[in-house]
Amino acid sequence: MQGWATTEDGMTSAQVFVGIDVSKAQLDMALRPEGRFSASNDETGYTQILERLKGVSPTLVVLEATGGLEMPITGILAAAGMPVVVVNPRQVRDFAKATGRLAKTDALDAQILAYFAEVLRPEPRPLPDEQTQALAALLARRRQLVEMLTAEKNRLSSAHKPVRKSLRTHIAWLERELSHTDRDLAHAIRESPVWREKDDLLRSVPGIGPVVTSTLLANLPELGTLTGKQIAALVGVAPLNRDSGRLRGKR
Repeated sequence: MQGWATTEDGMTSAQVFVGIDVSKAQLDMALRPEGRFSASNDETGYTQILERLKGVSPTLVVLEATGGLEMPITGILAAAGMPVVVVNPRQVRDFAKATGRLAKTDALDAQILAYFAEVLRPEPRPLPDEQTQALAALLARRRQLVEMLTAEKNRLSSAHKPVRKSLRTHIAWLERELSHTDRDLAHAIRESPVWREKDDLLRSVPGIGPVVTSTLLANLPELGTLTGKQIAALVGVAPLNRDSGRLRGKR
């Protein structure tokens, strides 16, 4: 019976789906079929959220990825045995638009996340271990360096003479840091026998390079246990650019 679960004594109870919207200071929680609760994004709030959820035994708890802000509460819920999933915010936004629940400029909220959980029911995934989180941190730093490099190069193209030397010096430093980060990423992958095997397998696919493989390894801890179709669904988009049927090159 959809929307209901059978308990050990044969009784049926309504299934509860939970969405938690995470911000720097606050956790907003919505429950379906009904219920809302807010708590501070700190140890006190985590305890309050956990106690609330223990009382309803949720079928699924969904949070969106928010640059790592979601990790503390996610880890606490997972450690308590809660079925928790962290999803790509773009996937939730697309779902909300398709169901008429989100205007183009509206922010995601807990109610939408709870509805997403109820309708799509994504499978809970294993949390990244410490090694995987370290790889993700290196990737995040790489993205920051690339963004800073792009900004500085754009400034250099129209800079006045007095500041060009400073810009060139900073660009050179950023390029060195980017090179060091790429080296650290490669070293982290090659030091792990499991990651090394998966990296070799991924790179055997035409068009896939070190940045894509590092991203997949950091963001899909279950990589290697899923089918290609399942991995593509988790990633959300194909990691390759195609132009007239041809790959543009490795990333």
